[in-house]
Amino acid sequence: MDHNILQATRELIDEVGYPALTVDQVAAHAGVGKAAIYRRYASKAEMAFVATMHEQPLPPLAGTGSLHGDLLALVRTFHVRMAAPAARQLAPALISELAVNPELNTRFQDTFLAAEQAAFAEIIEQAVARGELAGTIDPAMAHLLLLGSLASALYILNLPVDDPMVTDLAAAATAGITALADRHHGDPGEAAEPR
Repeated sequence: MDHNILQATRELIDEVGYPALTVDQVAAHAGVGKAAIYRRYASKAEMAFVATMHEQPLPPLAGTGSLHGDLLALVRTFHVRMAAPAARQLAPALISELAVNPELNTRFQDTFLAAEQAAFAEIIEQAVARGELAGTIDPAMAHLLLLGSLASALYILNLPVDDPMVTDLAAAATAGITALADRHHGDPGEAAEPR
């Protein structure tokens, strides 16, 4: 049943667009009752988000051998997902709903964002093990530096994000993460700045 609901949601977003999508349409298309949908999803935005973004598992980390390479591979993967037409339709509605729906915000934090931040934690740990970083930093900060910038460019500033910009975002995030690690753990050649 879950698969049918999410498949119907994706097909209808492609056909009618997110703004015109209704739970009634999804229920009819999936051959289920509305109650079955509302037992699983608190709103249309959550259902559409799961169908278009969250149902896709994160790919294995690239393991390029460098912090910049790993961040670039990750942001390229997310650029493809986040720039898709369905995601661009849905993101503003989801962001708006997260601001007023604490339950949905908690689920979003505990599932989707937690998985993304776990990927950043792994990338950071590997960079520390290779000696690229002076120490670990909060994965939420790394997430903000890279994917927060990408989301802002796509959904708020409506910039035409292309691969050169994605490459620049990865370079900026690499520099920011490196600087934070040096600041928090002390660069061998410098005194650590106060936090």
